[in-house]
Amino acid sequence: QVNFVESGGGLVQPGGSLRLSCAVSTSIFWYYTLGWYRQAPGAQREFIATITSGEKTNYADFVKGRFTISRDNAKNTVYLQMNSLKTEDTAVYYCNFSPPGTTWGQGTQVTVSS
Repeated sequence: QVNFVESGGGLVQPGGSLRLSCAVSTSIFWYYTLGWYRQAPGAQREFIATITSGEKTNYADFVKGRFTISRDNAKNTVYLQMNSLKTEDTAVYYCNFSPPGTTWGQGTQVTVSS
């Protein structure tokens, strides 16, 4: 069973930055397309960004130019650099494969507030 362990969330002011990390327990991390997703209170989980094994990236329109996804295959870790954060970015952030599997980690809470 693959496990996802997200970290790096916290409280940040509007306009601030955070870097999220997600460690993935699989021996073939390099093979997978990885994604970041988020779920705000009362809302459905939504796609944010993906990165392929060849490091091709794709972003949801609402984060383009602000968020950057990256990966380190040697560390089995995928990252999400978030800049110019807005209050509407407040959510629990998750990583998973793309398309996502049925197993999800606990996520990491990001709160953007003044």
